Amino acid sequence: MTITEYEREFFRLSKYARECVSTKAIMCKRFKNRLNEDIRVLVGILELKEFVVLVERSCKAEELNKEKRKVDLEARDSRKRPMSKSGYSHRDRGKQHSSFKSQATSMASVGNVKSNRPDCQQYARRHPNKCRMNDRACFKCGSQDHFLKDCPEMVEKEKFQSARPRNTTSRGRPLRNTGIGASSKGVTKYTTVRTEAQALVRAYTIRVREEATSPDVIIGTFSFYDTDVIALIDPGSTHSYVCMNLINNKKLPIEFIDFVIKVSNPLGKHVLVDEVCKKCPLMIRGYCFPANLMLLPFDKFDVILGMDWLTLHDAIKVIELKCENGKILRVESDESDRLPVMISSTLAQKCIRKGCEAYLAYVLNMKESELKIDSVSVVCEYSDLFLEALPGLPLVREVEFGIELVPGTSPISIAPYKMAPIELKELKAQMQELIDKRFARPSYSPWGAPVLFVKKKDGFMRLRIDYRQLNKVTIKNKYPLPRIDDLLDQLRGATVFSNIDLRFDYYQLRVKESDLPKTAFRTRYGQYEFLVMPFGLTNTPAIFMDLMNRIF
Repeated sequence: MTITEYEREFFRLSKYARECVSTKAIMCKRFKNRLNEDIRVLVGILELKEFVVLVERSCKAEELNKEKRKVDLEARDSRKRPMSKSGYSHRDRGKQHSSFKSQATSMASVGNVKSNRPDCQQYARRHPNKCRMNDRACFKCGSQDHFLKDCPEMVEKEKFQSARPRNTTSRGRPLRNTGIGASSKGVTKYTTVRTEAQALVRAYTIRVREEATSPDVIIGTFSFYDTDVIALIDPGSTHSYVCMNLINNKKLPIEFIDFVIKVSNPLGKHVLVDEVCKKCPLMIRGYCFPANLMLLPFDKFDVILGMDWLTLHDAIKVIELKCENGKILRVESDESDRLPVMISSTLAQKCIRKGCEAYLAYVLNMKESELKIDSVSVVCEYSDLFLEALPGLPLVREVEFGIELVPGTSPISIAPYKMAPIELKELKAQMQELIDKRFARPSYSPWGAPVLFVKKKDGFMRLRIDYRQLNKVTIKNKYPLPRIDDLLDQLRGATVFSNIDLRFDYYQLRVKESDLPKTAFRTRYGQYEFLVMPFGLTNTPAIFMDLMNRIF
């Protein structure tokens, strides 16, 4: 695997483990550790902290390593024969081999030259002059107005290096293209780059003005502050730009942005931009189309309008086709309110495997009102059956609730439980409700069970009777509960369903007259007994299920 392939695979896998490459130093360390041993030896001594520089040096070391293997192979062949095809002898090959070693050694020693300079007493580094770390000065020229990356001497050095022809050790092969942002050579900047993180935003512009005559280039004339300007409409550009000279002549207000944009052209040249002139009026045919124009040092066009300006003003691309009969057929893009293009789940999974980011989104209709029971036609038709609360005692049904005790059982009476003032207040209110609906009445029975409250999920405190002692002496009802699948089979063909609170379910059954004293319970406000089936008794679920099966 070559360095280029390894870099591409490294970036693909790093998308799934971003915590492993959280910083540039960690990314460089992991990238360096997986290199081949020959290449790692050459680039390991450089202690590079910039990933793009590390990749460039690794590619250079790979080329040198290939040349070394080629020279070694030719040297072995020269031992077998006195002269090679190219006319070089074994001795000449040895000279080439030694020159390669010196070249690789000089390359590896870049940025890490050690001499007899004294060690720094504070940071254990070697430098000729006094330590500039505490002074926060430039390590190149010693000025405190800027740092090393903004040093004018470094900028001049980069310009000089970019102007020099670059030689390679390979024969007749062109230079490797390391991609946009892979090297700092050829990058110029006309303003001071601030310390904010640079956003790698790409913008591709047309190379020369002569290409304006090309049929795929759109050029228009706009009025910019009463001055006619030539504007290039470039859908391949992410931002819009204006010539610096045009802004300087107008003396317009300029603002700085929070990030730096790296603008590149097809020739591979880059420039860093961080200034913008906002809401510049561009007039055409009496209409104004404002644009945020970033200052760019170019003179090919006055203004370049990119996708930010086209999207802001809802630009539509129109295609005209000429038919055989001479008629012009116009093809326009679809309306913007149409649904976006859908892709299949197979294609979506394939994109995710390649490293594309996927988001799960859902839509809620917040304006939709909650459906009320009064709006259901069936409920309105049978309003006497869908009551919010029972008005009084239920009808006499064929099934009544009875309490069968073990023979010889004597009445059970337990003193009331202690309650808090708020519980006593709630008890009085619920007891009054039971009496008003005639579900309970005063009692003089020798039986008596205490009462307590159970707090529900909605915060409501429901009254419960502690019938545990009564349940111990009650004969259990052996009525079998129905199977779940049988209940589901009975729902075949049903279209309307309803739910009901168990409190109203149990109150649908009356208690046998002979068993009324056994349901007695004691409170602070007196002793009462239930006329309907209460909660907490042993056989209540079986009796209620028997009633449901008889009805349905």
